Amino acid sequence: MAGKLSKVNFNDYKPLREIIFDSLREAIIMGELKPGERLMEIQFAEKMGVSRTPVREAIRKLELEGLVTMVPRKGAYVAELSLKDLVDVLEVRGALDSLASELAAQRIKKDELRDLKNIARQFAQYMEKNNVQGLIKKDVEFHELIYNASRNEKLVHIARNLKEQIHRFRVVYLKDYSSPKELVKEHNDICQAIETGDAKLAGELAYEHVKHQKRIMINSLRTEV
Repeated sequence: MAGKLSKVNFNDYKPLREIIFDSLREAIIMGELKPGERLMEIQFAEKMGVSRTPVREAIRKLELEGLVTMVPRKGAYVAELSLKDLVDVLEVRGALDSLASELAAQRIKKDELRDLKNIARQFAQYMEKNNVQGLIKKDVEFHELIYNASRNEKLVHIARNLKEQIHRFRVVYLKDYSSPKELVKEHNDICQAIETGDAKLAGELAYEHVKHQKRIMINSLRTEV
């Protein structure tokens, strides 16, 4: 259980409950804590060198984010990755990404465009090295930059509320992607459409990008069942 969780660094300036929360959330998102796995407060507290109280608080907060499920008289479990959840999340994300890309093509600034192209290059480099952690980081940066470049605060806020659920699926997606060059090309194509100011094409490419992700992740989850 939670093989990569370690003792908390008390030199961190964040409150203890937030440090515990961040550690457990990352373990869930990265798949170190598996869907359906029971979360044992005592074991986590011992492993991380803390009392049970901040662990309990962190688990409750994870429940609010949809990453943990509380079962009456049984305890807390890592929320399952269901096909229904996947479809629901990615249907919303497809629409949001499409709109964000359309708006970014019209509103992006020169320095943002330069950063977007640089992130796309770094993503390709991590893909060549098969560095999943790097891929996840750059994929997040790529799409967040597009959202910020949309200049629509409401859109950014809505996307932020889905961030953790999307991130869980993103890990599955990037671990199981069978055609790395195609993924790099999708990012580059979106980037180019934004650069040329073709809002309609940027939106269409972003939507197809999410549809492609959905197909891959559905196949992955069905394989695990």
